[in-house]
Amino acid sequence: MIDQQKRVEASELEGWWLDTGKKDDLLAANQIILDSCLTSAVVGRVDAQSQIIGRVEIGAGSQIVNCTIRGPVAIGNDCYIENCFIGPYSSVADQVTLIDVDLEHSVILQGAKINGVHHRIVDSVIGQRAHLTVAPQRPKALRFLIGDDCQIELV
Repeated sequence: MIDQQKRVEASELEGWWLDTGKKDDLLAANQIILDSCLTSAVVGRVDAQSQIIGRVEIGAGSQIVNCTIRGPVAIGNDCYIENCFIGPYSSVADQVTLIDVDLEHSVILQGAKINGVHHRIVDSVIGQRAHLTVAPQRPKALRFLIGDDCQIELV
């Protein structure tokens, strides 16, 4: 058996701190950051049919096609967003694909893909590499793989 010792230290934080261990706390922190730190910067490519309104940041390599984006909104690098409305207080991480989606006051984490959801997504956190699509054939059924401590609301 190898005897390993690890050093543990404490430090005092200066300034404010917000625990973001729950969805609503994460969304509140996202709103605070977007309100206080976001500056407009469009580095990615936005086509002529798209509208960018307010403070919006779009990262390098991202493509915006036929969308309306109303800030404050942060979009990461290498995203593909087509036929979408992205509303205030939304953050989209790197390498996210959104097609035919309406979204506001939500956080979409890295590598997620959402396609063809014809209901507005609000007050939501979508995890890394998650895929959200609508089944094309009838009879329609709901099919889930839901992680620990999740809350799902069907309306």
